[in-house]
Amino acid sequence: MRAAVVHSFDAPPRYDTFETPVPRGEHQFLVEVLAAGLHPRVRSGAGGTHYASDGALPMVPGVDGVGCTADGELHYFVALDDAVGTMAERAVVDRRRAVPLPPGTDPAAVAAAMNPGMSSWVALRRRIDFRPGASVLVLGATGSAGQLAVQIAKHLGAGRVVAAGRDPERLALLPALGADETLPLSGEPDEIAERVAKSAADVDVVIDYVWGHVTETVMPALLMARTDRAAPLDWIEIGSMAGQEAALPSALLRKANLRVLGSGQGSVATADIVAELPALAAEITAGTLAVHPVPMPLSQVEQAWAASTGPGERIVLVP
Repeated sequence: MRAAVVHSFDAPPRYDTFETPVPRGEHQFLVEVLAAGLHPRVRSGAGGTHYASDGALPMVPGVDGVGCTADGELHYFVALDDAVGTMAERAVVDRRRAVPLPPGTDPAAVAAAMNPGMSSWVALRRRIDFRPGASVLVLGATGSAGQLAVQIAKHLGAGRVVAAGRDPERLALLPALGADETLPLSGEPDEIAERVAKSAADVDVVIDYVWGHVTETVMPALLMARTDRAAPLDWIEIGSMAGQEAALPSALLRKANLRVLGSGQGSVATADIVAELPALAAEITAGTLAVHPVPMPLSQVEQAWAASTGPGERIVLVP
């Protein structure tokens, strides 16, 4: 079959031939891949930098997709951990990691939104006891996942959502998607700290896609400005756009009721992630969440790797 194939972690995948995967076991079946999203998780896996990477080459990237069976059934599926990736003409699907989709579903829209949407959906549904009326700060809200996080937090009942990000053009779009207030993460660190402390000090949840120096600046400012430091704050770390490491002074853990936890592959059981797939897929299919897929032919995978996207867009490779 034809596929995107990684031969070196120092170069983008190439359009090449790869052995067609074979279903093994009663739960597995083969699909024709209709669309596979080019997510940050896919890029890091193809670059050998993701924490779940085993370093084996050659490999086919892709962690999820939409496929069609020989009988014409549509499925959204998450790739098996030890299987060939989804950026190929065909892929093996495990029924325990798949969701049937209704006829007429836009494969590109589902492939574009499920992975970035799942990050905040699972975080709020499985990592904390999120209750309607809670207030949420989304750090990194101008990325595709962050933009969906704003919408998902509102959809799940957030009483107030504060969206913080660096791109002013994308930030300006977020009120229409549910943000009650937007905060630019631009300027000097003390300016950012003052801005966040003023507008988001008393939130109940932080969804953090940035980490690094931004979190080092924002976290102390927010905690020290809280009206009641004993009020619990769940800080959910999901991404690291601003850096892989962030200093966490021990005093912060004593001065405020702070709980820092991650949400991602490994911190959430696979069964729990899969259990959330049908509900999120239904919302995407129903058009509840704004999705902007950018389909590109699989044969143009090298160009797709170098392409830039607009606000809320996600490249989707189409075999």
